[in-house]
Amino acid sequence: MKDPERVAFAPNITWAINAALGGLDLKPGDHALSGTLEHNSTARPLKLLKDACGVDWEAVSPGPDGFLDPGDFKRRLRPNTRVVVVNHASNVTGALAPVKEIKLAIGDVPILIDTAQTAGSLPLEDMGDWADLVCFTGHKGLLGPTGTGGLYVRDGVPYRPLATGGSGSRSESLDHPDFMPDALEAGTLNTHGLAGLAAAAEFLIETGIAKIRGHEIWLAGIFMEMTRSVPGLAILGPGPGDPRRVATVSVVIEGVSSSDLARRLEEGYGIMTRAGLHCAPLTHRQIGSFPGGSTRFSFGFFNTAQEVETAARALVEIAGSRD
Repeated sequence: MKDPERVAFAPNITWAINAALGGLDLKPGDHALSGTLEHNSTARPLKLLKDACGVDWEAVSPGPDGFLDPGDFKRRLRPNTRVVVVNHASNVTGALAPVKEIKLAIGDVPILIDTAQTAGSLPLEDMGDWADLVCFTGHKGLLGPTGTGGLYVRDGVPYRPLATGGSGSRSESLDHPDFMPDALEAGTLNTHGLAGLAAAAEFLIETGIAKIRGHEIWLAGIFMEMTRSVPGLAILGPGPGDPRRVATVSVVIEGVSSSDLARRLEEGYGIMTRAGLHCAPLTHRQIGSFPGGSTRFSFGFFNTAQEVETAARALVEIAGSRD
């Protein structure tokens, strides 16, 4: 994002997404498009807009290969389509969405991108050149503290404050500032957390996003290669070697609930995972893992190949002991 004044900080990405959607001032009868691989951070605000405001929300399913097709978004556009919302990478399957191609397909309709799974793990420098609204969280790939996040609003995109109040500027007026980033930063921000986020950003820049991306995908590839042929074990999402994914890998073992698998990994091997629906029920319904969900491994830059191999061997042992 080349213009830092177009970035407003927020307590988290959920707040940022609500601010982005609220700023568009959608009216009854307006049409909103999203993918079905959305996190509840976008799905719940969209449903609220549908139920409370009469916005016509429609979700686009991925193709048989698990990826969204930009042409599907173009075909579903209407004269009253006001926004297209896309999760850049699924927090369940790890599948990347072709967000730039979707933007090219929809033309002047604003696109809102959820980068919770990609900011800090993928190079996003050019996103400010074509994306309209980009929301991010500080505590995942950006390696910052919890309680940090924000959104980028392209110049020319309309916005309305989700909250108003103290901003530190134009204090002589009872009207909230109408310029970025003050318009979207009401009240005192988490300055300590943002200082931590700034330090993390310096580390990311010095290390290089390409290096981080390469390491994470390498680890995910090791894990998937070691577990892909295990009887009764299914890997959700793109397989090893597919560049259209992030290093989030969810698995299901036949006959073992996701929570029980997570418990056995923690108690028997000291491996922490996340089990359940991952705040993404639409995704699990789409891929057939609802209501049990899956067990998710998230590999990061500070993980080692030895740790990943240990996790893979643990899965193999658990899958082999089902009987």
